[in-house]
Amino acid sequence: MKKICCLLTPILMLSAQAEFVSIFDGTSLNGWKSNEETPGCFTIDNGAIKISGGRAHLFYAGKVSNADFKNFEFKAKVKTLPGANSGIYFHTKYQAKGWPAEGYECQVNNTHKDPRKTSSLYAVKDVHKAPAKDNEWFDYYIKVQGKHILIKINGKTQVDYTEPADWTPPKNMSGRDIDHGTFCFQGHDPKSTVFIKDIHVNVID
Repeated sequence: MKKICCLLTPILMLSAQAEFVSIFDGTSLNGWKSNEETPGCFTIDNGAIKISGGRAHLFYAGKVSNADFKNFEFKAKVKTLPGANSGIYFHTKYQAKGWPAEGYECQVNNTHKDPRKTSSLYAVKDVHKAPAKDNEWFDYYIKVQGKHILIKINGKTQVDYTEPADWTPPKNMSGRDIDHGTFCFQGHDPKSTVFIKDIHVNVID
């Protein structure tokens, strides 16, 4: 019986891993839609999405879950150049210009002057010491289930937050609450360069 259990364990682990599906093919922006506020902000560079040049936002618009997610696990590899600022939005929707009005932003910033650093649930649960370094790939993990939000960097929990029943979003951020929607990557400013690759999502029932 013990031998059977030992054999089943790796099989079950592989099954769990297989629930993650890729939402970026590594060679093109197929399935993604840029608002083109800064044309050319999003390009492909050695298997990664390169974000550079100014403010713009790239929204997932592919076939997985019809680009409409509620409960999920998201994971990707991210690399920042010195002074870079970006963000990963969830429960958002496409808009032609401006900072996304809908959804939460998970901050990407290791050395930019903004005090909200990588893994901050921006303006809601902020982290002031960067858990990652510039010029190095790091693992970014986000899980949303019900009202609970979990953010990990390189496997270490940075944010563990539950949206309260009487939640009032921050000033001028009325759409910052648990709902449903797509993912979005942020181009922040002309001096920021960020790379994102190996982007996967697991939809949770």
